[in-house]
Amino acid sequence: MSEQPDDQVTPLPQPIVAALACSRFLRRQLDSRGWLAPRLAAGIDKPLDATALRDFLRAENVDENTLKPVLRRLRAWVICHVLVRDLAGLASLAEVTETMTLLADIAVETAHELLRAGLVGRHGVPLSADGREQEFIVIGMGKLGGRELNVSSDIDLIYVYPEDGSTAGPKIIDNFEFFTKLGRSIIQALNDLTGDGQVFRVDMRLRPNGDSGPLVASFDMLENYFITQGREWERYAWIKARVMTGIRSAELAAIVRPFIFRKYLDFGAINAMRDLHAQIRREVARKDMANNIKLGPGGIREIEFLAQVFQLIRGGRDTQLQIKPTLKVLGKLAERGIIARDAERELAVAYDFLRRLEHRLQYLDDAQTHNLPGSPDDQTTIARAMGFASYEALLTELDDHREAVGRHFNGVFGDPTEAGHDLDTLWSTACDEARSSEDFRRLGYPDPAAAARRLAAVRSGSRYQQMPPGIKMRFDPLIPRVVEAAAETADPNATFERLLDMLDAISRRGAYLALLQQYPQTLHKVAELVGASSWAAQFLNRHPILLDEALDPRVLEEELDLPAFRADLARQLDEIEPDMERQMDLMREQHHAQVFRLLTKDIAGRLTVERHADFLSALADIMVDLAVTCSWRKIKNRHRDDPKFAVLAYGKLGGKELGYASDLDMVFIHDDPAPEAAELYTRLGQRTNTWLSAQTPAGQLFDTDLRLRPNGDSGLMVVSVDAFRQYQLENAWVWEHQALTRARFCAGDREIGRKFEAIRVEVLRQPRELAKLRDEVLAMRQRMADAHTGKSDLFDLKHDRGGLIDVEFIVQYLVLGYAHAHASLTGNLGNIALLKMAGELGLIPAAEAASVADSYREYRRLQHGLRLNNQLSRVAPELVAERARGVRALWNRVLGDTLVE
Repeated sequence: MSEQPDDQVTPLPQPIVAALACSRFLRRQLDSRGWLAPRLAAGIDKPLDATALRDFLRAENVDENTLKPVLRRLRAWVICHVLVRDLAGLASLAEVTETMTLLADIAVETAHELLRAGLVGRHGVPLSADGREQEFIVIGMGKLGGRELNVSSDIDLIYVYPEDGSTAGPKIIDNFEFFTKLGRSIIQALNDLTGDGQVFRVDMRLRPNGDSGPLVASFDMLENYFITQGREWERYAWIKARVMTGIRSAELAAIVRPFIFRKYLDFGAINAMRDLHAQIRREVARKDMANNIKLGPGGIREIEFLAQVFQLIRGGRDTQLQIKPTLKVLGKLAERGIIARDAERELAVAYDFLRRLEHRLQYLDDAQTHNLPGSPDDQTTIARAMGFASYEALLTELDDHREAVGRHFNGVFGDPTEAGHDLDTLWSTACDEARSSEDFRRLGYPDPAAAARRLAAVRSGSRYQQMPPGIKMRFDPLIPRVVEAAAETADPNATFERLLDMLDAISRRGAYLALLQQYPQTLHKVAELVGASSWAAQFLNRHPILLDEALDPRVLEEELDLPAFRADLARQLDEIEPDMERQMDLMREQHHAQVFRLLTKDIAGRLTVERHADFLSALADIMVDLAVTCSWRKIKNRHRDDPKFAVLAYGKLGGKELGYASDLDMVFIHDDPAPEAAELYTRLGQRTNTWLSAQTPAGQLFDTDLRLRPNGDSGLMVVSVDAFRQYQLENAWVWEHQALTRARFCAGDREIGRKFEAIRVEVLRQPRELAKLRDEVLAMRQRMADAHTGKSDLFDLKHDRGGLIDVEFIVQYLVLGYAHAHASLTGNLGNIALLKMAGELGLIPAAEAASVADSYREYRRLQHGLRLNNQLSRVAPELVAERARGVRALWNRVLGDTLVE
């Protein structure tokens, strides 16, 4: 390409003229490269893309000998094009960084292709020991990896290759030497300062062992390094890693991902990142770099740290956070409520401002600088380039953005325990029970001596004494805060005991201690929860990962969106197919999280018992349905993509009255004429049952009960639709028809579900002799009463006469006795609605129906409250005496006298 200017000078377009006032670098480029101005003028109206850059190289006939000068001319054109469009207000920040990233990608790609070809000509193709060709993988790190490259940036690279071996010849060398030669050649092609300048400064210090390590590493070397020597700051660096050459990126990702992203919630990353940032700040202070908009307070690096720490914490469990661009990460964090929407907006606006200012500082002389200018002339230039009337006005807005960034950064990385706590002495002198007892009394503990004994036991116990120093550093600051949080609840002693039990359960897991240390407000939320419910305390002890849910400020206000939950969980299950262990754990973790969110609303009084049970039942339906889908995929030699299989819900699940600890009563049916169907669906039923009931490291989904299937324990695991109908019409006992009144389709093939519902209605609407039916129902009720042990002076809400079972039997009798004449009674509407319907139909007095329905609702409310504290469903008789009399009266009316049809 000619370097001589045209004889006739063409006036420059206004955008270029305006840019010249803000960039000495642009002036030097136009003065030294006569071809550049016409090229800029011809294309300044649109952004550059990969095609335009490759066309430039093609036109230059680039080869190994011309590689250096051609790449430098390409760089001059691209950066000047970007510079002019940016300063003219034609390019967004995203366009600037993407164009610079494209330049780096194509420069590396071109250098790699040409230089590799030359080496292959001399040494032959590099091969593995078994003869497979080996590729050279260039990994872009930092802003290059995140496609966020700035205009005068260096590029951070790491070189890897899959396997050791040697080249095919003629001059044979081992793969390590081949790729080392190739890597050095690429660095020289890009980094060497020639008369045409340089393309990019290349920084290789992020490779394993930095400058002291080899230039290239095999996959095995890299994996071994991560396992034995990888440090926390390297996890941070590798988040941005992006493969730029080669096709074996999936294998590389399988090595890198477990190093970066932990399977658990890694709140310990906050401490590690805090330490890293403290080192940077010390360096900034030492070098007097307060005016550095990248590394200084409230700078670009703090926004990046804030985004990336949550990727380290949560990315292993939420794969959608395994992305690279900073602004997209902030958006994902806001979507999940991890940061507030206002925080995301402030950080995004600040990031845009700081990055645009960064570019204008670099446009001056194409220098890799982030420091504000010292000379008044440059200050005026930068202010004008940023659209400000004065440098002072620019500084005012800059200070606002840096203050906002610093505030959000310190909100995440500040150490809430650094200043200590008023009750630190209580913990340090815990073995002095007399002194501690007085402190507990002052705090309002009803039994201060008991609290003091428990605290002393913790302090002197072997568990605490044997804690590693790192764990103890996190544990110690929590105890005073536990004492304080418990004191603010209705029952301080009980809450204190439960919180200490929780700390004991998580004391070997530093990530959870780090969570509570970093977010002390979580401790107060947990205290409220466990103080109100011993069941909630046990649930948290079994599943401490749920502590993370308490961080979400939306947990009380946000509606529980089950359709969205199902879609998202199904997507995640698909992504990790066929990893059955991870899928089972994921379903348990997600189910527990939804239960915890419901529990939080429940204890806060935001839910009726009916809404609570409806939600738990609908959630169980989702879990059962996904378990069927996942289990079917694991069956080899399955004869169809979607099974003709359905799950029928009975009992509490069928009646949509599920509680937190309820088991699932299920029956499996199929409708498939294939010869192998019975065997396949039996295996599917077994797998589904195991999927739901097995204990995994993440816990259990449900206890299950399959005894309500035709012929009970002696019957087949799965029966056909026709066999189910025949059994119900010809062989079922009356109690099985009673159970059928609250059965429903809950998962699997919906067409089979419709067939089941038709069978259910058909069976329930069979005319029955009322006297015989009454005798059967009374006999069954007596058997249940005889089987119930543990009599007490208290009233058993479920089993005692006038309690819940009596109401359920009344409804079941009315359905079985009168559905032949009133089809509406077959609806799976719940006992309260069916009582009301029976009253409206004149089968029972409407007033009595309403009264008993209210009693049933109140019984369930009382039972639910007792179960939240692991208590038996028993209350003082006088509390429900009137309600029990009303239920017994209706029982006597319905089952003691003959009703008129």
